[in-house]
Amino acid sequence: MGRFKTPLRYPGGKQRLSPFIVEILEANSIDGHYIEPYAGGAGVAMELLLSKKVTNIHLNDSYIGIYAFWYAVINHPEELCRKILSASMTVEEWRKRQLIVKEANKDDLLELGFSTFYLNRCNRSGVIKAGVIGGLKQSGNYKMDARFNRNDLINRIESIALFKDKIHISNMDAEFYIDNYLPNIPNNSLIYLDPPYFNKASGLYLNSYKNEDHSRIGEKIQKDIKQNWILSYDGVQEILDIYSRRRHFLYDLQYSAQTVKKGKEVFIFDDNITIPEKCSLNYVDDGLKEIFNNF
Repeated sequence: MGRFKTPLRYPGGKQRLSPFIVEILEANSIDGHYIEPYAGGAGVAMELLLSKKVTNIHLNDSYIGIYAFWYAVINHPEELCRKILSASMTVEEWRKRQLIVKEANKDDLLELGFSTFYLNRCNRSGVIKAGVIGGLKQSGNYKMDARFNRNDLINRIESIALFKDKIHISNMDAEFYIDNYLPNIPNNSLIYLDPPYFNKASGLYLNSYKNEDHSRIGEKIQKDIKQNWILSYDGVQEILDIYSRRRHFLYDLQYSAQTVKKGKEVFIFDDNITIPEKCSLNYVDDGLKEIFNNF
């Protein structure tokens, strides 16, 4: 489906799964609303919206910095792009942005959103709490601007801003979002849940779950969401046990968190979802194609 549409780098980013999500939408005759309660980089959402596979996207993230970034994209795209164009690529500037993100002043969402974006593009693997690419002495093989292609990032933001009236953002806890926001969404919609990983989440996300949180949110998803939903997780036994009554399949997904690795993940389906009989799945290995086609 082309190059990445989202300006954010994100651990476990799922844009490469967009063709699969499109086939789910088509198999269930959904072309209206698409919702991500754990939006993060919103790679799938932006792909679907910009390619006009859906008419509206709803992005929620409990972390105020990510919400602030999307707020800036929608409400202040010109100012945000000017900040990107003039951004100083120095460790001093990086420390300044670190402090702004740490203080998380909600009174200036543009500044907070840009600072979050700055760290996302300048830190290792896009992890907000990670160190700067190249190290504080900037002596590594790559420097802090290695993932800061100004023109490309500005183009992505400008493309998204054209659809601002179709993007609905919120900054809620996922459980609160399920209880209070999702009931207002049309039934013929698709909700894609991509919660923080069960393993190693504290090293990747600002807001991560404990074991009991995964169990609680799993019960809520299965009991309280009335629309069509699909769910992706790291494929560990604890998660498989929580969703043991649901149709699912495991697959290998290549990701990068300092080094390129393959991780085992799981896709889980709401009982009402129609799963396509055939799926191209060009983004994963042939083994998954065989599993899926016999699913």
